[in-house]
Parts: sequence; C-alpha cells; structure tokens
Amino acid sequence: MFKKILIANRGEIALRIIRTCREIGVKSVAVYSTADEESLHVKYADEAVCIGPPPSGESYLKMSSIIAAAEITNADAIHPGYGFLAENAKFSKLCEENGLKFIGASAEMINKMGDKASAIATMKAAGVPTVPGSDGIIPTFEEAEKIANEMGYPVMLKATAGGGGKGMRAVWKKEELKGAWDGARMESAAAFGNDDMYIEKLIEDPHHIEFQIIGDSTGRACHLSERDCSVQRRHQKLVEEAPSPFMTRELRKKMGEAAVKASESIKYEGVGTVEFLVDKNKNFYFMEMNTRIQVEHPITEQIIGNYDLIHEQIKVAAGTSITGKNYLPKMHSIECRINAEDPYNNFMPSPGIIKTLHMPGGHGIRVDTHVYAGYSIPPYYDSMIAKLIVTASTRKDAICKMKRALDEFTIEGIKTTIPFHLKLMDHPDFVKGEYTTKLMESFSMEDE
Repeated sequence: MFKKILIANRGEIALRIIRTCREIGVKSVAVYSTADEESLHVKYADEAVCIGPPPSGESYLKMSSIIAAAEITNADAIHPGYGFLAENAKFSKLCEENGLKFIGASAEMINKMGDKASAIATMKAAGVPTVPGSDGIIPTFEEAEKIANEMGYPVMLKATAGGGGKGMRAVWKKEELKGAWDGARMESAAAFGNDDMYIEKLIEDPHHIEFQIIGDSTGRACHLSERDCSVQRRHQKLVEEAPSPFMTRELRKKMGEAAVKASESIKYEGVGTVEFLVDKNKNFYFMEMNTRIQVEHPITEQIIGNYDLIHEQIKVAAGTSITGKNYLPKMHSIECRINAEDPYNNFMPSPGIIKTLHMPGGHGIRVDTHVYAGYSIPPYYDSMIAKLIVTASTRKDAICKMKRALDEFTIEGIKTTIPFHLKLMDHPDFVKGEYTTKLMESFSMEDE
C-alpha cells in the first residue's frame, strides 16, 4: 500500500479521497490554488501545497507544479479525482517517469479510450455494439457531408477529445451541418486544444445508462451494476439514479456483460465507466468510456452495500486483485447535484459567500461537499458545490426521501439548483420513471 497520496484536484472529490486515505492509514497531500486556500480539502489533508493562482491553467492543470509538490512532500502516488488531469495521458506518463503511481488509467489506456474515435474502433473490434458512424476522425467538412448524406439525418457531430457536452452538435438537416461543424470544432479547440471530429447516427430520445466497472492488473474486470444519467441539460448531468428505472433483468445482464467485455478486451486496470445509449426498443450502443472515477459514483456505493470505490481504486493501483464477481443492486439511490446556479435565470452561475448553511440528515441521507457557512465560492471552477444522495429500499421511497432532504437543505447568500430538484421530483415523467435525455426540453421552472 502507498505511504502518501497527493490529490491533484479540489473541492468535494479531493475531500472524498482524503477521507478514505485517513480511514486506511495513508497520508494525504492537498494541492490548492490561492482561490481555494480556505477550502475544506486544504484543512483536512495531512499536508497542503499551494500550486499557483486561481486560473486552472496556472494551478490545477499545471503538471510541473503538481509533480514538484509530490516530490517535495515525498508522495509516492497521485490521485487525480475527476476532471482536470484525470484523463490526461501526458500527465499519467509524467507521473510514471517521475516514479509516482498514477491512480488512474495508464497513458496507453487513456489514449485508447479517452479519444472517442479510437475508443469506438476498439469497441467494434471487441464486438461491443456501437452507434453507426464514421470510421475514425473526419479530415474535412466535405467528408462529413458525404458521410451524413449516406447515413441519413439526424446525425451527431462529436469532438474526439470532448467531454461535458463540449464539441457536440445534433444536426437535423443538411442545411445545418456547416454551422454545426464550424461551431463544434471551434468549441473543442478552445476547450481541449484539439478540433478533430467524428460523426454518428443520432439515436433519438435515448436513455443514457452507464455501467461502473473495475479491473485489475491481471486483466480481469467486473461491473457494479448501472446508473441512469438521462436527466441532462446541454449534455451536463443534473440527476443520476441507480438502478435505472428503464432496466430489466435481461437487459442488465446483456449490458453488464458488454461492459465487462469492453474492459477486459483492453485489459483495463482501475475504476472506469462504460457509457451506453439505449433506444426505446432496448437496443444499446457503446458511447464512450470514462477512464476515471465519476461524479456520480456514490449512488453505486449505496446500492451494492458497504463498498468504497475510492478505497478499491487505491487497492487496485497498489496491486490488489479483484474477485471478478459482478454486483447487483440491493437498494435504490438518487443523487442531485447541488450547483451554485440560478435555475430561474437559465442556470446562471452564482458564485459568492455562503451566509447560512444547514445540511439535511437522517436515515439514508448522504451529503458530499466541501463548503460551509462563511465559505466563498470562487468563480473560476465548476459550479457544483454539493452532492445530495439518498438511499431507500424502493424508488418511490427514495423520491419521497429526496424531497424531504431537499426541503431541509438550506443555503443562503447564493442561488442554488435546489428549487429545480424539488420541482423535478414532482415531474410526472420522472415520478413514473419514464424519462429520457429529452426530459429537460419540456421542463420549465415557471409556475404552472
């Protein structure tokens, strides 16, 4: 086991990792920008190193500063969390070159699965169902136009380096393709420094269902059941639940086997997520693989019993083998992402000082957060400030519990998405479990 782990991240995920390190007897090192000096992850780590000014490019994305912080604190491993450098092949390789264990995918795995066009080609070769689309990167707009005409509209343009909805455009007719092509490439180049694109047939009104997997150094993998991430706004997840209300026992078996097959075909080591689009007829298609821990990992931990995914991730990185046993859901869990945003004003970010904070509690309630009363939310980073997770024996009970917990959750001084989540819990399609990625198109915060 490692002696000291540096966490190359911030906020709730950094605190989440630090807590597990403390429980298993491993020392932790926090890194922080000057904007995060008062964050809880800095307070609770065994050591903390300032790595630069607020902009991510000068702090959390500055590889040389993070490696230097690991060297001066004698850390022997780096946990990247999610976002920032978690799926950066160059950083993974840099850790290896400096004698540091990267608690995540190897550079080879990230290159193979992090690039979406490469990942699809890999999955096709492994026999995993994929969405019909181009064979790899499209070099020119003329080629994109030709493929779209042959495939038939609607189509989806995607950046190979994309994530968080950036570099994605749905195109419903030929006349829209050029504008979408130019816009997606510009957005991807700005966000990822890479404007390579590929094209897929658009699966209309799909369910977004992902399987949590874990693999070890022997090449063996298992899955920990599924999560439904279909409640999205502009391809950004807002609410996740596990298991999926759309799932059947037969479909779970088929998709779980495909997820494990996808992982074992590349001898994947570590935790990851295999994401699928599922149509109304329950045909499923590989979409992408995330080679990191996910924001929504807590609901998987909640439904399969006493399982700490961060602990398992660290153990696998340290050389422990898994049993190979697949896990099935025993409970139902829902996660609401509490963002510092104004849902009544097009989800406009709302940084500022939290004047009052009261978090819900009671049976089956979990809050993962790094904020507290008096904490100043910086404007430089992602707006998520907490994850509210509820767990019950049935989906109906979980929804009731979530409504109670949201009612108790008090945050004053900033705008948050709590009112949105309360309204969503009463939305008839959500209550019935009959929703897809199109749900937010018919959702309004205006009073009925």
